Amino acid sequence: MKALYGKLAILMIALLAAACVGDGTPGAGNPAITEEPGVAADPETVQADELPFEASTTLRLIESGGPFPYSQDGAIFHNYEGLLPERPDGYYREYTVDTPGSRDRGARRIVAGAGGDRYYTDDHYATFRLIAE
Repeated sequence: MKALYGKLAILMIALLAAACVGDGTPGAGNPAITEEPGVAADPETVQADELPFEASTTLRLIESGGPFPYSQDGAIFHNYEGLLPERPDGYYREYTVDTPGSRDRGARRIVAGAGGDRYYTDDHYATFRLIAE
């Protein structure tokens, strides 16, 4: 019986805590959450000429079909987090944007959609900006 009361108390505390963080709408009580999980917002747009120089090199390689400096370039980007617009798996491909001074591939990438859309991330897929060319 004590175990049941303990579980009920924990449940009530959890329910009270949930009620205190907001009104139930996505993001209420947590400004970092701006939408429902898995639903992509319209990403911010960036002009191609505002990107680092190395990104323009990667964009040219994508347009010409390579050759790419890393074996991972051209691999499928699955969009598991749903940060990009929902498309069939295989629609997006990822490409490395060199990071000067980095001992590995670094965090910068361009994700290219089969429809010509291109997205830039400089934080290893945490955020994306749509590239306007």
